[in-house]
Amino acid sequence: MANLRAAQKEMTRKLLLTTALELFRTKGYAATTVDDIASTAGTTRVTFYAYFKSRGDLARALLDELNVLLERTASPQHGSTAVALVDVVRSGTHADMSAWLEQRSLTWERIRPHLNAITEAAAVDPDLRGLVDGWFEEVIADIKDGLDQAGRFDPAVRHSRAVLAFAQLDYLGQHWVEGRWGVDRSAVVKVLAESWFTLLGDRPFEG
Repeated sequence: MANLRAAQKEMTRKLLLTTALELFRTKGYAATTVDDIASTAGTTRVTFYAYFKSRGDLARALLDELNVLLERTASPQHGSTAVALVDVVRSGTHADMSAWLEQRSLTWERIRPHLNAITEAAAVDPDLRGLVDGWFEEVIADIKDGLDQAGRFDPAVRHSRAVLAFAQLDYLGQHWVEGRWGVDRSAVVKVLAESWFTLLGDRPFEG
């Protein structure tokens, strides 16, 4: 019986998250209220607050979901880390970066609602701004860690290179859709891999 109750609670929590994510996508985070989320999910404000302290608390849960989707695990140094990303940057080869970026691009459609929701939440909710900025820095830290482990480039510019590489990946993750720029996903990934290799790779890229 206890297992059934636990499963039902998890289903309700997941329903609230899924409903909120869809409302954030269609209405925007700023225009979506707790009442909107609860009523659309077919429940009440009381039920919502039994699972989340606030709309911002729910946004934090979406960030946790995003970490799962991106295979990011807890890190004592940075909060979260993606070991595969660190390894790819440390490797520094164009082939490894291209393969990792190709695999990551397959998740863009799935992770976009989460990325867009937490980015908009940070823009309108001061309590979330530091959290989301910190999460961005965790991804940047993975890239820098890869460069540090490889001993590649002047240490003074490794963080800047990591920021630029992350900014490109983040923009595409949030905005690229098939056909928008007249090129397919593989062509976009090829250009991104060339840019990453120039920023992070073990030698100048030779097309």
